Amino acid sequence: MEPASKRRKSEACDSDSWTAYPVLSDEQTHAVEMIDFFAAPVLDKQATSRLVGELNDRYPLTGLQHLKRVRPAAVQDGRPHSLEILLCPVSKVPDSDLSCVECDGLGEPFVVKVPVRPPLTRPQFELASKHWPTSFKEDKQLTEALRGESFGPAQKAQMHAYMSVALAAAREGKALGMEAVGAAVVDPVSERIVAVGHDCRGRRPLHHAVMVCIDLVGRGQGGGRHRWDAYPACRSTPALDSAEQPYICTGYDLYVTREPCVMCAMALVHSRIARVFYGAAFADGALGTRFKLHALKDLNHRFEVYKGVMGQECEELEGLSL
Repeated sequence: MEPASKRRKSEACDSDSWTAYPVLSDEQTHAVEMIDFFAAPVLDKQATSRLVGELNDRYPLTGLQHLKRVRPAAVQDGRPHSLEILLCPVSKVPDSDLSCVECDGLGEPFVVKVPVRPPLTRPQFELASKHWPTSFKEDKQLTEALRGESFGPAQKAQMHAYMSVALAAAREGKALGMEAVGAAVVDPVSERIVAVGHDCRGRRPLHHAVMVCIDLVGRGQGGGRHRWDAYPACRSTPALDSAEQPYICTGYDLYVTREPCVMCAMALVHSRIARVFYGAAFADGALGTRFKLHALKDLNHRFEVYKGVMGQECEELEGLSL
């Protein structure tokens, strides 16, 4: 086995061994739902504007404004026409009787699939566009995040250092007979580590590493409910300016070796965390694996989540559970 000192030295400098990917909502990650639509060839290209106007009057694309009404015909189909136009949803035509949408200048109708809502990500856009041309307002930052390019080398080195602190806390907790889960809360503006904690359940089943850290942040702000003197690795830093303290974790980042459970995820919602970075996924995890609480629209606070930070090192910790 690699000596602990050598392993920790490697952890402190090798930020190229992992990539942080965003944990997005199902709406952003699932394939866009498709519906059947009637379309038809445009026999006379000069009549396109007229046809678009007539069809917009009869069958406006209400709720489907992301769809282009006209598309070029695929060359490989060997079709004599150059354009194709959307008519109406199949569901709008009783018994598929298209006599109600007959227009002078149209060829034989056919059925195509179109996306029922606008794509939110480039992968969704590329898949939807294979069926029918679709408008797409790209979020460049989201596209970069999906490619694992959200953070530059300097940022990754700093993230690596913070997760290394959480890993060290997890090992100290394990040495005390606790589960090997560690966490660190960071102020990204001052780059100050606000609190460090590890699993402290023992006789207190609610003392997961994340819950410990949140209480320690409160303790550093003059509050907190519990004492952690029996756990030397669990510590907090007093607030720099007591007159301008945030509400618990407002604006802070959390680094945790294991994906939080439902209880911890809701505690992060209530404490107003800004971002969560975790290393290893968890079967009952609430930030990507089993649930995505951070993406629920009904919650009064939402936050960003990234997975995979030092994932291999986090996964190698034995007996992890939250």
